Amino acid sequence: MAAGARFWELDVARSGAILMMVVYHTVYDLYAFGGYDIEAVSGPWARFADLTAGSFLFIVGVSLAISSERDLSRGGMRFAPYGRRALKVFGAGMLLTAVFLALGMGYVVFGILHLIGASIVLAYPLLKARLSNLSLILLGAIVFGSGLYVLGAIGDGSLPQPDTAWLLPLGFVPQEGFPMPDYRPLLPWFGVVLFGIVFGRLVYGDAARGKLAPRRTAPAPLRPFVFLGRHSLLFYLVHQPVIIAALALLGVITL
Repeated sequence: MAAGARFWELDVARSGAILMMVVYHTVYDLYAFGGYDIEAVSGPWARFADLTAGSFLFIVGVSLAISSERDLSRGGMRFAPYGRRALKVFGAGMLLTAVFLALGMGYVVFGILHLIGASIVLAYPLLKARLSNLSLILLGAIVFGSGLYVLGAIGDGSLPQPDTAWLLPLGFVPQEGFPMPDYRPLLPWFGVVLFGIVFGRLVYGDAARGKLAPRRTAPAPLRPFVFLGRHSLLFYLVHQPVIIAALALLGVITL
């Protein structure tokens, strides 16, 4: 397979996650800015948001598996490309942090972009060391299970809330609390990335290592979705202003 070759079906899957995100954020904006009686932050819609985030993170893991298998088959992994990718995504997350603070829309301290950037850095040594699939599954289960425990224990009071925000990346929300419209801590969500890595190795490992012929191009009806998936970060950054502006122009929300 040619250097840098992409799997179009992953771009299509990524575009599907983007469309799910657009649906959820439209509902959320109707709730937050329009005052509509929608349970956007709890119940089924909250689970839909979790499913959307999990889809993104699983695909991140698959992509990391493909990149690492390709690099390892060519002599080894260098941190620089992964570090640049992580810095780009994390930097985009910090941009959103600044925008939300400036507009008084809440605190995006450790949202999904921060998480993806951190996950790339954390996954790098595991991939470089060729940690086995079984080990990654076990580690992913520990990370995911720990996150669920922390969430439940803080919720029922059996685990005290910290008085510092420094533990937010691990899922510990401080006592004073503050509105966080986008919060995806490493516990449990890094576990989903690890599961995606295992899936990517199993499904795409041989192709990434050049042992299979390149896949054909995407069918014509799917090519717009391939384009959307390939530019997912840009669409992520601009989709909320576009949704809010569209809803305001339609008169269904008031800013």
